Amino acid sequence: MDEMPRSATNRLLGYPDDARLLLVNADDFGMYPAINGAVIPAFRDGIVQSTSLMVPCPGAAEAMELLRENPDLPFAVHLSFIRDIPTYPWGPLAPKTAIASMLDETGNFYPEDRIAEFLERADVAEVEVEARAQLEPVLAAGLQPTHLDWHCLHSGGRADIFAMTMRLAREHGLALRVGSQPHIDEMRRRGLPADEYDLLDSFRLPLDDKPAQYAALLRALPVGLTEWAVHPSLGDAASQALDPDGWRVRRTDFEFVSSPEARQIIDEEGITLIDYRPLQAVWRERPASA
Repeated sequence: MDEMPRSATNRLLGYPDDARLLLVNADDFGMYPAINGAVIPAFRDGIVQSTSLMVPCPGAAEAMELLRENPDLPFAVHLSFIRDIPTYPWGPLAPKTAIASMLDETGNFYPEDRIAEFLERADVAEVEVEARAQLEPVLAAGLQPTHLDWHCLHSGGRADIFAMTMRLAREHGLALRVGSQPHIDEMRRRGLPADEYDLLDSFRLPLDDKPAQYAALLRALPVGLTEWAVHPSLGDAASQALDPDGWRVRRTDFEFVSSPEARQIIDEEGITLIDYRPLQAVWRERPASA
């Protein structure tokens, strides 16, 4: 098949070739209470269009209840195999003996600064066991995710993990976050809608003058589908103690995505906000062999 043009996602989703589409996803829902407290107002009153649920985390039960109360909030299962707060313990949902290659010497998931070790050691079959263990309680609760994505592992971190997760998404009629090359071009060849540019991860933005950075990114938003992975949190005292390295990123995200300025710029620029539901619909229509 000839490579599809850059506007392929617009066409697959029924938008004009020159439409500027933006998908703002609130990652880490369920990690801890101040995140849960921010995601709903960022969706209701701000520009957040979907969220990603961290099923193994202590705040997941509350987040799942919030999803039941807000059934119009599209969400992913945020496959969580890496811990990014070393002092905040949470572990796998599968038996540890079934996923030993994914765990460090303490029997916990690897911390973020040891991702390279995880990627070197992890057996993809065991990663699938844990991925299914994180998806199954969501489905058992009657919640219907729209897509799968990963926590701390962009595009799964490894080609075989990406391919396994894509098979799992297709098995359950879900879309998959595809936010890096060469996977973006692969989706074009398959005729599947996906991000058309590298995923913007808000943790990679400098904290200085962050609202101005976001405003500039909106005004320069290109044609096609762009996705932002933002990380809103209330940034309260409890979260500052729990997440000393991350709470400022999260609170400044919440302040911008909930601001009138963000909505005003989007309106002025003629940007179209979307969520994962239209992507999921096309993924479901396309055969898995595509």
